[in-house]
Amino acid sequence: MQPKFQPTEAATATTVEAALRALLAEVLGLSPKRVAGFTDETLLFGALPELDSLAVANFLNAFEERFSVLIEDHDVEAEDFDSFGRLLAFTLRMTLR
Repeated sequence: MQPKFQPTEAATATTVEAALRALLAEVLGLSPKRVAGFTDETLLFGALPELDSLAVANFLNAFEERFSVLIEDHDVEAEDFDSFGRLLAFTLRMTLR
């Protein structure tokens, strides 16, 4: 299990992205090498068999714990899981507020 992400003023888009990649690998059981190859255009929900609706719920729970944030219903949309770029934008929005 990865250590908890510590949101601080020193957090950058790069550190947040690295933490997101590690979380995806951990929750979905993907190899870190595979996740490292994700680009902004890499399709996720509907394209990765590992990312189904149950996995999304598990991911969001792990996300809240890892990034020490509370995700409200209005914070997340299904489209946030369309691609890695969309998920990264959501992650940055939630962690660098």
